[in-house]
Amino acid sequence: MIIDTTKVQQAINSFSRSESLKEVYGLIWLLVSIFTPLSGIIIGVLVIVWLERQISAGVQQRIGPEYTGPLGILQALADGTKLLFKEDLLPSRGDMRLFSLGPSIAVISILVSYSVIPFGYHLVLADLSIGVFLWIAISSIAPIGLLMSGYGSNNKYSFLGGLRAAAQSISYEIPLTSCVLSISLRAIRLSNSSSTVDIVEAQSKYGFWGWNLWRQPIGFMVFLISSLAECERLPFDLPEAEEELVAGYQTEYSGIKFGLFYVASYLNLLVSSLFVTVLYLGGWNLAIPDIFIPELFRINEACGVFGTTIGIFITLAKAYLFLFIPITTRWTLPRMRMDQLLNLGWKFLLPISLGNLLLTTSFQLLSL
Repeated sequence: MIIDTTKVQQAINSFSRSESLKEVYGLIWLLVSIFTPLSGIIIGVLVIVWLERQISAGVQQRIGPEYTGPLGILQALADGTKLLFKEDLLPSRGDMRLFSLGPSIAVISILVSYSVIPFGYHLVLADLSIGVFLWIAISSIAPIGLLMSGYGSNNKYSFLGGLRAAAQSISYEIPLTSCVLSISLRAIRLSNSSSTVDIVEAQSKYGFWGWNLWRQPIGFMVFLISSLAECERLPFDLPEAEEELVAGYQTEYSGIKFGLFYVASYLNLLVSSLFVTVLYLGGWNLAIPDIFIPELFRINEACGVFGTTIGIFITLAKAYLFLFIPITTRWTLPRMRMDQLLNLGWKFLLPISLGNLLLTTSFQLLSL
């Protein structure tokens, strides 16, 4: 038996080429999967910055940005570009590692939270059974970055701002978690899971009246106040109170590191609005019960690409409509004192959220 070595070599070469092509395609698909949601998130943050400037201008009866691009839509991009090219100053006696690592931790911890947000029917990067609790765990890392930034700056005002951020996060994380746990009880009962997809599906059966906004009104109000405190929005922006701390933990920062703190703030604001949409406003589904119009306004696997696009649009529309609340609140209410902020969290919101959790648990047990 004579073996044709030429054919064997050709077969090996063709096999290696096919394997290399598969690797290249896999790498391209991985890059597309990473940069597509990342680009969408960045665009969403730029839209929030533009919205806040326009809404604040309307509230204060003045003219907002209107020269950089049509209606000033490129103003946020111009500000980011300016910060990117500004000089990066470092404090001579600060801890350089903590000083440089703090902004990165604040941004990355919030970016990871987007992996469990469903923008459409199973259009989610990681559909985990503990998805909503993963968000709470990851969001607790961001104040650590702020505390590192304040400590690494070797500035007493910056360090005080970092301590305030940590105290504020601890105070409002517990009521926030209690509200999320109250929402998860229903999803766990129906599907034995607390994933964000199952929470949306649990609300979709009865349309508008099936939203958790009506089933958990007390939890919704506590969640709203706690999310404002988590995002450090007025009246809860004690970590960066300009009159007291000269911008707090970011006093010594400049250039792109200074800009990263604002990126983290708006990223956190957007992710909080998206979670309000998922937990309380029915997610990607419209407010029409299935019993009246079956399978037409319910976004599911039968809707294909068109249904996925509609689901994304509905989710983002609800989130951006909800954003009007924190934006207008910033220009309406005065800043609280530190003792008032802690009293509100520990003496008011915490007992109410625990009572709401106890009441929800009692109803779940009685309905078994």
